[in-house]
Amino acid sequence: MRRPWVVGVSGASGTPYPAAVLRALLDAGEPVDLVVSRAARLTLLDETRRPFRDAHWKDDLAGWLGRDLAGADLEYWPAGDLAAGPSSGSYPARGMAVVPASTAACAGIAIGLSKDLLQRAAEVNLKERRPVVVVPRETPVTRSHLEHLIALHDAGAVVLPASPGFYGAGAQASAEQLVDFVAGKVLDALGVPHTLFRRWTGELGGAR
Repeated sequence: MRRPWVVGVSGASGTPYPAAVLRALLDAGEPVDLVVSRAARLTLLDETRRPFRDAHWKDDLAGWLGRDLAGADLEYWPAGDLAAGPSSGSYPARGMAVVPASTAACAGIAIGLSKDLLQRAAEVNLKERRPVVVVPRETPVTRSHLEHLIALHDAGAVVLPASPGFYGAGAQASAEQLVDFVAGKVLDALGVPHTLFRRWTGELGGAR
């Protein structure tokens, strides 16, 4: 039985983060179901100058990720399709990552709003006690945002801010290395092996 990871991309700035997560999951041979919110399409267009269209999703995704997706185990579900597979607890997903997670997405998931498929799928995976990783990127944060993140934590989600570490690559780390660090932490939380960053070895500078 196919048991995919659901990756939800919301409208917060930070489109390199989901791109890195998606590439790493595919490199690991994992099946992936993708949901891209309406707001995320605008962010993607603004940050990459690339559209993301339902009718051409695979070509648009290949251009975004910069790779050929032939043979990849991928399924795409439009965000407005609340009858899609991931909207049901009986759909055999392994878990979900919401990356990046906007304040609106965090709030909607925390209160069970189910405004779109991204929010509904995250709520379903939480209620089914599957791994859910939420990657907020907004800064600074308000009290209401913190309260929603606490609610997500208490519901069983891993709240994993897009906060890169420098110990693997040093203070001169490239943007790509910092993005890969966050993506690697997401895969760690999902339990998926990867080589996106060098791990701490207990020795200063030992990872470099």
